[in-house]
Amino acid sequence: MPTKQRPAPKFTLPAEPAVVPDPLPEPGLDELRLETVMGALSDPLRLHIVQKLLLESEAYDHSCGWFGIDRPKSSLTHHFKALREAGVTRQRQYGLERRSQVRIDDLETRFPGLLDLVAAWEPAD
Repeated sequence: MPTKQRPAPKFTLPAEPAVVPDPLPEPGLDELRLETVMGALSDPLRLHIVQKLLLESEAYDHSCGWFGIDRPKSSLTHHFKALREAGVTRQRQYGLERRSQVRIDDLETRFPGLLDLVAAWEPAD
């Protein structure tokens, strides 16, 4: 049976607010390494986080509570930090809250098609 190919989604960030804090430390575009990015995305929870940001973002960036993940805060902090340090997401500090977004332009430039694969991922049962 032939497989239907889905049209490639075009990912965009919602409009940037007038005032946003500087991002937390992250690797530059030229420092993004495929093995590091793939290592961060190898965890199903982190893959879910990135997929949700790509497909369901309602705002410029999102706090960890937006994801509705039933895990301890310390566990979520670890996962969000792993994604940021790998260069998959960008985080900004808003008071006591950190908000995340996918580094769409950087990842599309460095690894074309990777975000399409993340968007199409279906978790195992």
